[in-house]
Amino acid sequence: MAVRTKAKYGRVLLKLSGEALLGDRKFGISPEYTKYLALEIKKIHDLGAQVAVVIGGGNIMRGAAVAEHGIERATADYMGMLAMVINALALQSQLESVGVPVRVLSAITIAEVAEPYIRRRAIHHLEKGHLVIFAAGTGNPFFTSDTAAALRAAEIDADVILMGKNAVDGVYDADPRTTQGARKLDELTHRDLLDKRLGVMDATAATLAEERDIPIIVFDISQPDAMVRAAKGEQVGTLVHSK
Repeated sequence: MAVRTKAKYGRVLLKLSGEALLGDRKFGISPEYTKYLALEIKKIHDLGAQVAVVIGGGNIMRGAAVAEHGIERATADYMGMLAMVINALALQSQLESVGVPVRVLSAITIAEVAEPYIRRRAIHHLEKGHLVIFAAGTGNPFFTSDTAAALRAAEIDADVILMGKNAVDGVYDADPRTTQGARKLDELTHRDLLDKRLGVMDATAATLAEERDIPIIVFDISQPDAMVRAAKGEQVGTLVHSK
């Protein structure tokens, strides 16, 4: 379905880590920074683009880390999914406070606070102009929120994945936080991500994005307007593509 929008991409999947909600905190959710993110996301929605969001839960609970302390891994991952639901509800509240209609669809059943994830329902909401937040990852243990983002992007036929990073303005050939002289890459392929193990997203997510030919734009969410500029197709961060 063609989408009338001022953005380059008619249907956008935004991937945020749970840490994106931290702001200047070390744990939990910063209401102030979450409001900032809501206002930045609203700019894309106001362009007329259909916007979906996948958000992680690492600011509250990271399943893999918890499993290292003796909790069975599948159980730890389900705990992480619940953290994703908490983050989705926090973001929903802030988006609604700035006038964006939002629906939260959860991959695990939690009917009191979210609708169940159904692909056709998600697309229906998007076509009605609602922003959709996909909560609880894929609903399965052993899969990251990156994989959930790539999977949902494929399912809803998103035109792009916007991958917001915390204080990192793109993909580098080495970790810029630890490697002096690390070089920022303006563009590269999904295969480069996999072969060079650049750490932007996990291999399952990158492979799925490559197979479905879904471009990814990696950008710094702390930079005002970077998100909407990426949605408009301007040069922001790093473009990851199939060719």
